[in-house]
Amino acid sequence: MPMIDIYAVSGTFKDTHKLAIDAASTVKSVEQVPDIPMFRENTAAFVHEMPAGSISNVDGDYVRVQVLTNAGVLDRDKQIAVVELLT
Repeated sequence: MPMIDIYAVSGTFKDTHKLAIDAASTVKSVEQVPDIPMFRENTAAFVHEMPAGSISNVDGDYVRVQVLTNAGVLDRDKQIAVVELLT
C-alpha cells in the first residue's frame, strides 16, 4: 500500500491534516484501485514538520514529497501523474 511522506518547515502548510488526506486520496485515485476499506485504510500520508533551517535547497526553500508503493503498482504514466498532482 502506498505511503506518502511530506517534509517541510513547520508552518509551511496551514492544515497539515487536510494535506495528508488530500495526498493519500490523490495517490489512491491515480492508482485506480477500488474505493473499498482495504485501500482507504492502508493508503497513508505523513506530514513531517521540520524546524526552520533543517531543510533547504540552494535557494533556501524546499518541500520534499516521497511516495513509496509496491513494485510495479505505478507505471510511468501514473508516476508522472502523481508528481504533477502532488506538486
